[in-house]
Amino acid sequence: MAAQFGRRLRKGATATTVAALVVAALSASQAPGSTSAPADERAANATEPPGTPVTGNSPYFTDLPPLNTPNKPNKPGTSIDLPVVTGPAESGIPATVLAAYKRAEETVKDSAPGCRLPWQLLAAIGKVESGQARGGRVDAGGTTLTPILGPQLNGVGFANISDTDNGAYDGDTTHDRAVGPMQFIPSTWATWGQDGNSDGRKDPNNIYDAALAAGRYLCAHNRDLSVQGDLDQAILGYNRSREYLRTVMSWFDYYRRDSHEVPDGSGVLPGSGEPDSHDSGNGKGLPDVPGTTPPPSSPDTPGPGKPTPPVKPKPPREPEGDGTTPPTTPPPTTPPPTTPPPQAPVTTLERLGSASVTATEGERFADRLRVRAKTSAGKVVAGSRVQFQIVGDTAARFPGAATRIVVSTGTDGIATAPTLSAGGQTGRFIVRAKALGTTAPAADFTATVKAKPAPAPQSDALARTSDKELTAETGGSFADAVEVKATYKGKAAAGVGVSATMVTGDADASPENWAENDKGPYFKDADGKTVRTLTALKTDANGLLKLPEIYTDGIAGTYTLRLTTADGVVLTVELTVTAATTAPTADPSPTPSATPTA
Repeated sequence: MAAQFGRRLRKGATATTVAALVVAALSASQAPGSTSAPADERAANATEPPGTPVTGNSPYFTDLPPLNTPNKPNKPGTSIDLPVVTGPAESGIPATVLAAYKRAEETVKDSAPGCRLPWQLLAAIGKVESGQARGGRVDAGGTTLTPILGPQLNGVGFANISDTDNGAYDGDTTHDRAVGPMQFIPSTWATWGQDGNSDGRKDPNNIYDAALAAGRYLCAHNRDLSVQGDLDQAILGYNRSREYLRTVMSWFDYYRRDSHEVPDGSGVLPGSGEPDSHDSGNGKGLPDVPGTTPPPSSPDTPGPGKPTPPVKPKPPREPEGDGTTPPTTPPPTTPPPTTPPPQAPVTTLERLGSASVTATEGERFADRLRVRAKTSAGKVVAGSRVQFQIVGDTAARFPGAATRIVVSTGTDGIATAPTLSAGGQTGRFIVRAKALGTTAPAADFTATVKAKPAPAPQSDALARTSDKELTAETGGSFADAVEVKATYKGKAAAGVGVSATMVTGDADASPENWAENDKGPYFKDADGKTVRTLTALKTDANGLLKLPEIYTDGIAGTYTLRLTTADGVVLTVELTVTAATTAPTADPSPTPSATPTA
């Protein structure tokens, strides 16, 4: 079993005896072959970073991991047929919480690969800050079922931080409190808050959001967490206490040796040695309801709903305040854990919404995939673990580049998959939902990734290919065709859409004052009818466009032809129509008479 002290550390209240026990426990729990210096030596030499720590130095769990190394399951194919052992209960991490830590590691790896953030470090901090979100009491989206709030940071034993969020996160409009499974104070969350589950919100009560925020905070200042000094500074930046560094490092080393996944809500709470009984409370002996009065300042006082540790001798404590030693009162005996009634098994996964979803390559699917777990009697099943798996040749992925992800059904029996990214490969694939540990048939969704539409051809200039004046007589047509060339950044722009309109006004008039002319030059449509606007014209492979023949009516004058590309480039061409000239008729010359006169 773990070397559990059944108390919480409070700044300025570290007992010499407790410190000695911590050192001994940490030394005993070092992994064989570990290259890390003992945590007590590192803590003694570490420099505490400046600035307000993430948690405001709120209290935290000081329970240490078991002194024995967690057992690993038998490897497949071994000749010895032993029962499969997944390790002590303390090494179990609730499924959604574990998924959040691993997703945060993958996300940070993409944006800050030099940080080398291990998910086990997030798990260690999550363990001492909230007992892994109070044993995994989270909904299908990773949000805690009840708030996890630290004490009021009013300077009495902790930091003195006046309200910075108007109570938006912690419900306290006087002083700040640490919030959520990773215990961020509101002012720090305002800077480091993240949307780890892609739901469009940054919620410190959501384990995906909080884990990613913690990861990015730990990696700040270009830290490399594989370097001992950077790792120590990162942890001390979370809670400025050398005892805190020792405790986190002991769990970090423990989880690096082994860990295993357990169902949400069944994680072991520090100090209890038993799985969470789902009583109310926040996992830190602190009030759940925003604005409620914090518990007495004694770090030994059990919190609401937290199983009270067994009666055991307490180590001596250093004097506080005026040097008086606070009286110790043995806690009551541990009440027997309550066992929830068994649930009927899931026999059906009901697919909700459309069975087919579509997205464009490089974008996200707008539709979230959802299923409802039901029993044979048609009743919904809460807390059932549902796996969504991508099946087929595709680049589509869940957050964290995952091809499969496990979520738990809520009280309505619904499990909702995280937002699915389409990736850069077109085609069709399947997302299969399966209720784990049941014989219920899987529910399949068909997903299609469409090709991204080709970008429209661009142009930034349009010009005539000739500067010859365009003239024609009334009642005729222009002998010279109008030819233009579209270019983009000096190169021919092929496929550029162009419209041509005979307009009123002139080149000096603003375009909004132009209108289609009802007289003067015109085009002919396929039926030979008069039209003064042509659309759907496009430049050829060389960026050239030659307009159809232009005709004139019986009105002489100067007219304007306006050409406009699809992206707004305008060219005006002047057309001159003159009155038709009539050739002179010659006077008939007298014809000499052929008959001679007498």
